Parts: sequence; C-alpha cells; structure tokens
Amino acid sequence: MGGTDVTDGWDWRQPGGAPAPAGGPGPGQPPQGTAGGTTSPWWSDALADPWRDPYAPAAVVVPAAASDGAGEPEPVTDPDLPTRPGLRQVVLISLITALLAGSLGSALTYALMRGGDVPTLGAQAGQAPALAQRKPESLAGVAERVLPSVVTIRVASLGGISEGSGFVVSTDGHIVTNDHVVADGPGKATVIFNDGSTTPGTVVGQDPESDIAVVKVTRSGLTPVQFGDSDALAVGDPVLAMGSPLSLANTVTAGIVSALDRTMQAGEPGGPTRYYAAIQTDAAVNHGNSGGPLVDGGGRVVGVNSTIKSLVADGQEAGNIGLAFAIPINQAKRVTEDIIGTGKARRTVIGAQVGGTGVTGGGVRLNAVEPAGPAAAAGMRTGDVVLRLNGHPMTDPTDLVALVRKYAPGSVVTVEYRRGSSRQNASVTLAADAK
Repeated sequence: MGGTDVTDGWDWRQPGGAPAPAGGPGPGQPPQGTAGGTTSPWWSDALADPWRDPYAPAAVVVPAAASDGAGEPEPVTDPDLPTRPGLRQVVLISLITALLAGSLGSALTYALMRGGDVPTLGAQAGQAPALAQRKPESLAGVAERVLPSVVTIRVASLGGISEGSGFVVSTDGHIVTNDHVVADGPGKATVIFNDGSTTPGTVVGQDPESDIAVVKVTRSGLTPVQFGDSDALAVGDPVLAMGSPLSLANTVTAGIVSALDRTMQAGEPGGPTRYYAAIQTDAAVNHGNSGGPLVDGGGRVVGVNSTIKSLVADGQEAGNIGLAFAIPINQAKRVTEDIIGTGKARRTVIGAQVGGTGVTGGGVRLNAVEPAGPAAAAGMRTGDVVLRLNGHPMTDPTDLVALVRKYAPGSVVTVEYRRGSSRQNASVTLAADAK
C-alpha cells in the first residue's frame, strides 16, 4: 500500500541514544542545545506516541541517578518535621525552668510579705464592735487598769511557804493582804509584781480579827488602786476577782455580787476568831486569791477576797463552787489606816455581850450590857433581844458581832429590840474598844 512510513523520519530510540533529526525538534522533542549535549532528563516523547491513548494522562519519566553520584542534588531536611532534642537542649531547658520557678517563688514570697498584689482575704471590716474595743469601762479595760497594782505575796515559815495575793494602796509601797497569808511568817515577805519583778517586804502590822495585814516595800513608781464604796453595792452588781489562785499569777475571774452582809466567822483551831459581814460573790476564787482585790465594774476595789465555802471533808483541798467571800473595802480601808498610823487596828463595839441561840421568836439576847457602853447610853438593858440592826435581821450572836465591826467607831446605827412583849427602837453610837 502506498502511504507514509509510521516512523515518518523520527528516531524512536530512547532519549540520549542518537541525535535528534534535522529540521528542529518535532512535537514532543526536547529543545536543542541542552547542557553537555545530552538530552534533558525531563524530556519524554509520550505525547508523540501514535498509539497513545488520548484519554490517558501524560507521564513524566525521570531517569535514574547516575551510579557515580555525579549531579546528585543536596539533601534537604523538612523544617516542619519534629526533631528529638539532644542532651544539651534538655539540660538547658531544665536550667531555665528551675530559674523561672525560683524567681516566681521569690516573687510570691515577697508579695505575701509586703502585701503586694495578693488579694485581701475576708470581707472589708468596719468599725470593731463595742465589746471588741475594750473601752475603759469594759471588763478587759478594768482588768488592764487594775492588774499592775495587784501582787503575789510569799511568806516562808517553819510549816513551808504560804502564798497569797495583795494590792498596792499607796505610792510609798504599802500593800494590803489577808492576815492569814502572813500570820505564820517571821514578819518578812517576798512581793512579786505584775511584771514578774520581786521585792522584799516587811509586815507593818496585822489585825487577826478582821483578817487584814499591811506589808511595806521600798520601791518607787507604784500605782495604787482606787477605792470604791462597799456600802453602795447592790446584789447583782458585776465584780472581778484578781490575784494568784494556785500560784497562777495575774488571774482575773468575773462574777456578780451574790449577797451582802453575809456573816463570816472564820479562823484556825487555837487561833483568833475572825468576824466580818462579807460580800458574797460567785466569781471564781481559790487558794492563793486570799488578800487580792474584789473590783467593781468601774475598776474600784470594793472588797478583799478572804475565804470560800466548799463541799469537802476536813483536811481535803477546797476548791471554788461559786461561794466566795470578801471583806468590805470600807472596813478594810479603815483597818489599814489604823495599822499604818498606829501599828494596830481599832475594834468597833456596841458595849454588850451576846448569848447563845434558841431565842423564842428570833433575835439575839444581850447577856450583859456595859454600864458606860454605847448600848447602855442608848437605854438598852441586859436581857433585851436585838431583832434588827440597821434593818438587818439578827438570827445568831455572830450576826451582831460581825455587823457591828463593819461600821467605823462613831457610826450611829438603829437597833430594833424586844423587851418582854414590847418592841422598841434605839439609836446607838458605836465606839472603839479599849485596846
């Protein structure tokens, strides 16, 4: 058949096997003048293939790299691929982390100490409540004001060491305490002040029957207590007891006045009998409180703590059960002034001797009346039965003795008494005894 050869003059050898036909490259042939006289590695005659499927995609044939490595492209590392850190990087990262943690800790510590940017904890507080302000008239304010004047007193004797309390009553060093605190000593005492300092003291004088003693120290800068009026007290008034119970110095307990003019007759066997019309309180008082002050709500001393009642058998240690008794300060102050001024205390008397109990209809019988005494001067006689003194009922002879000694010599009291079947009243001017 006639026609043209299928080769149409083209060389079907692989690229690079023979020079291209003259007349320039045909379709699909590489451009002339390639480097080195070789065919471009990107050339392919696939598009000139007459048997090529026109719907098949063209393919680019890349020849294999030369075995001698000539012309091999430089390897390139993908920067996005994850890399494994080396030892140097691990050490550097750890060091930086430690430095940052230390700096952060120091900054937080500084901020906490300096109150920097640390948030304020709790709600914003307004003015403190009245009870938290510790005003001078509050219990805390009273205690703060009085405690510097309260002392502990220790007395050494053959029987051991006696310890009690006391309080400063003058700037020149006079201290009031109970007689039974210093009674067994040699007239010397050790005084321990509120700040813990100690000073030797000397017993100036004592009155066993009123249970009051005065100790003197040589020390400047002392602050004496303020005296109140024990006659102005009312049942229910708040009071504070201060002292050194069971050797616990600077102890303050609170309570109220439980009763007034409570007759007390105390004393050790073989010793003097003590009489006083006491202030009863439920403030906790224990051994060691003896001689300490009983203070009213204004910070004024109204009594001298002296004794307690307790439900214990003889020989056992007594403790507080809410029944404590104090010598009225009006009586204690008067006795103290007598001791400082004369070395001894005057005793107030009515000028009569009293009998036992068992009087029909109540009252206290006068077994004898001194002819020149206060009772006789008021018209009273032996055998009269005293029913009341200044309104206080008499049920026991101790009541009359204790209540009379509450008043100062020269005081005028009203006595209601019974003579036979009639009742009478008398105004009696009390006197001091002849001692």
